[in-house]
Amino acid sequence: MNRNEIEEKVRNFLIEDLEIDEEKITPDALLKEDLGIDSLDFVDIVVIVERNFGFKIKPEEMKGVDTYSKFCDYIETKVN
Repeated sequence: MNRNEIEEKVRNFLIEDLEIDEEKITPDALLKEDLGIDSLDFVDIVVIVERNFGFKIKPEEMKGVDTYSKFCDYIETKVN
């Protein structure tokens, strides 16, 4: 799966499942501060990522993943 496909899937579930405004989703958007993702949303994200990408997010691997771009980087390293 290439980077564009990953970003498209992530963007789609952020908009559709978490109801985040599309305009807010930029590479440098902070997950918590800019996109408003909280701990309950993160539980949903874990399930959505497993369904869409076929792996489980490990919380310890998410340290330092604070922007949309870094989140896509993380997914890219797991699926490729």
